[in-house]
Amino acid sequence: MKSVVLIRHVETDMAGRFCGHSDPEANPAGMRQIEEILPKVKSLGIERIFSSDLRRAEETARAVSQKLSVPFELRHGLREIHFGEWEGLSWQEIETAFPHEAELWIKEYPLRSPNGGETYDAFNARVTAEMASIVSVLPISTVAIVTHRGVMQSVMTRMFGISEPDARAMTERYGSVIVLRDGDLRTPQFATV
Repeated sequence: MKSVVLIRHVETDMAGRFCGHSDPEANPAGMRQIEEILPKVKSLGIERIFSSDLRRAEETARAVSQKLSVPFELRHGLREIHFGEWEGLSWQEIETAFPHEAELWIKEYPLRSPNGGETYDAFNARVTAEMASIVSVLPISTVAIVTHRGVMQSVMTRMFGISEPDARAMTERYGSVIVLRDGDLRTPQFATV
């Protein structure tokens, strides 16, 4: 592949909450964000789209697929990290309900995961395996990945050598579109569209 276009799903009513494997749909603001994404991706030469199978990503991918008239495929491995017992909670609710665990999580992140949640190492292994699977079967030049902030950051830092602070900043907005161009994955070139 010559380019990977990472697209963060659009906003849901769970914005500001731990929303890993929870499955809300796009809210009205998210639907407006989809309309903002479409002109950004029109001229990128996307030939195929892969998406997380969670609704917020699928809705985003479906709209891009229809706009570009290219196929899209859902992939379970592109889901966000699973937050276990913290799914659906705000940080304030977590600190109230799980004060000891919250304190340990801050001190030991990324080595500690929420109760019943996916470990950071398992999450990164899953994302890396999914990306390797996508890359290995595609002889095409440009692919779009519609997914979640954590997945995008994992891909950017592990596969493209982008710093963690840069990856965090570039993926902050719902509907972020990031183009990664790289022939050998050692000299990344990237742009936020």
